[in-house]
Amino acid sequence: MDSFRRIFLISIVIACIGIFSIYSSTYQKGMNQAQMQMLWAVVGIVLFLFFTNFNYRRFWDVTYFIYAAGLILLFMVFLLGSVRLGAQRWLKVAWFNLQPSELAKLIMVIFLARYFSRKSADEVWLLSRKFGVFKGLILPFIFTAIPMLLIIEQPDLGSGIILLLTFTAMLYLTRVRMRYIVIFVLVILLCIPLGWLMLRDYQKDRLMVFLNPNADPLGAGYTLIQSKIAIGSGGFFGKGWLSGTQSQLHFLPESHTDFIFATFAEEWGFLGVMLLILLYYFLIREGFAIAQRTTDSFARLLAFGISLMLAIQIIVNIAMTMGLAPVVGLPLPLMSYGGSSLAVTFIALGILVNIDKRRTVF
Repeated sequence: MDSFRRIFLISIVIACIGIFSIYSSTYQKGMNQAQMQMLWAVVGIVLFLFFTNFNYRRFWDVTYFIYAAGLILLFMVFLLGSVRLGAQRWLKVAWFNLQPSELAKLIMVIFLARYFSRKSADEVWLLSRKFGVFKGLILPFIFTAIPMLLIIEQPDLGSGIILLLTFTAMLYLTRVRMRYIVIFVLVILLCIPLGWLMLRDYQKDRLMVFLNPNADPLGAGYTLIQSKIAIGSGGFFGKGWLSGTQSQLHFLPESHTDFIFATFAEEWGFLGVMLLILLYYFLIREGFAIAQRTTDSFARLLAFGISLMLAIQIIVNIAMTMGLAPVVGLPLPLMSYGGSSLAVTFIALGILVNIDKRRTVF
């Protein structure tokens, strides 16, 4: 079975699991989120098929235009964006609510892959080994920090953190001098007190309840406590589809979006969770394998970047629902309700397949 079939089948299975979980957590409310997710899944599949046949090398010539377009969309959010639950993250485009922060994650991977790569596909080593501290660290961080700060201001702390973590991981992949990476991490750590002052009150509360959820069990810690109860009550085999008490009785907020993993874990138990994690593992492993097979430095870094972006988001979301990371508001790729996240994930996977298809062209 080639990479196209493997990635396509795994992504479809995970997306279907997400649709069933969304239906289970919303059907009693008379909501149509599952139907909308099915529609977005179809759109995502169409985008996946399109980008499997779209030459990834074309991104090289339009990278800076894509980057500029992403910034424009992020700025437009503050001018025209709709507000939900105190956050201004969406642009209304006809019947579709576009979330530019989801698109920005993929755009930054493409941008960094181009920044650190040779134009010629025959050049398999990266420019970063010749970069000094300014070109190798400061300049690319400035390019990353601009969209990151715009996203955090929406506020969307989770997506901003994903950009920062992806940037750090790609620094390591591009063989930037290790001392630059160490300096960068130390500077980020030193800036944490300043970052704390910039956070909103509810974000500070979320970080505090990460250390002690019982400090505010009916407030900031409520969702995390209910999530842990849902995951733990699933046992080994789970309670069964449509039988999860925390989601069915509406104890668990955001059970179809950021905390859909808890909904799934309650209904399918430890066994179901292990199968789901295996599916994600095979998907990410396929992305890494594609990166290792290509001889194009741009493609290699792009494939690694996409795989890491998805892996980091999966790890942070699952850790968040289990109380192993602060609650930052982050969707689980291919499963959480939301058209923007689903569409961007399918686009990213389509690019991976195209890289593998064209690895022997040059």
